[in-house]
Formats: sequence, structure tokens, C-alpha cells
Amino acid sequence: MADNRVQEMMLLMASQIRAISKTISDEKVEQFLAELLHAQRIYVMGAGRSGLVAKAFAMRLMHLGLQAFVVGETITPALNRDDVMVVFSGSGKTKTVADLAETAKEVGAHICLITSNPDSRIGKIADCIVIIEHHRDEVDDDAVEFEIRQMLGEHKSFAPLGTLFETVSVIFADAVISRLMEITKTDENTLKGRHTNIE
Repeated sequence: MADNRVQEMMLLMASQIRAISKTISDEKVEQFLAELLHAQRIYVMGAGRSGLVAKAFAMRLMHLGLQAFVVGETITPALNRDDVMVVFSGSGKTKTVADLAETAKEVGAHICLITSNPDSRIGKIADCIVIIEHHRDEVDDDAVEFEIRQMLGEHKSFAPLGTLFETVSVIFADAVISRLMEITKTDENTLKGRHTNIE
């Protein structure tokens, strides 16, 4: 059986992430940043692995000094108008997440969706959508493209289940935090000062 080194799989994933990053709309990113900066409070949500990405994003928003909460936690306050809900959902139609997003919309909150499927149940009510492509785009490096085809076949994915969406989402979220640090002129020492000291 021909094995592929873990490092090679990482490089293949990195090439895919690079390709996907080039498809993300500057206009949609700017709109997303504006929603975050003008929000009274920011609520984040996702199911399964996307939920873990959402929690990591909420933690970084808190480090940045913004009021951020994870939907479903016991200490999360009631959501109001002028709050923003950020939803991480590859499909955009996970029932539990969609139900909560629709409730938030009824309350008057703004919905920001990070997804691979803008034409979805949550996409239909979202005020802001950032699309993380779920299919494999063309890769600049022909050698890498050849390796992908040789290893996986023309139409196969090399990442299990929704891994690529979640991996790109967490990188996108960290990049958003980096950009917000620039906009708000917040340095890393300030973030460290808000990091938990009771671990």
C-alpha cells in the first residue's frame, strides 16, 4: 500500500487553502468587518466542528476587547437589536443552527454567515455572507496539481468530510482578527492581557 506522509497531506491542504482564499470576495470581507466593528455585541454559533471554529473565533474577539458570546452557553445573555450573530455553517441549512438564526433575525439582530452554500436556508436571511468555496479550484503549481490527481483521482477530496471548510474557516477567522487588530490599533500585548490566567 502506497502511503503519503502527513507532511505531504498538509502541503496538499495548504495548496487548496491558498486557492480557496483567492476566491473570497474583498467586498464581502469588508462588509463582515464593518458588521463586527459596529455591533453592540457579537454572538457566534455553529454545529459540530464548525461550532468549535465559532468558539475559537469568540475567544479571539474577546481578546480583542469586543463583547462576544457563544450561543448555547449558560452565561450567554439575551440577544437584542443591533447585535450581530456570526454563523459558521458549511451547508447553511443545519436545522438546529438555522432555527436559532431565524429566531435571531426575528429579534432584529444582523446575521453574518460563513458558508459554502449561500443559497441556503440561513443564506436567505443573512445580512452578510462570506463564501468559503467547498470544491477544489485550480492550483497555480502544476506539480502540486499533478500530485493531487495522482494521489486522489480527478474528483476525490483529500480531506475527510467537511474538514476543508472548517480548516479554511478557522484560518479566515484568525485573519479577520489580525485585520481587526490593525484597524483598532490593538497590539499583541493587549490581547495577552485579556488571556485567561486561571488555566
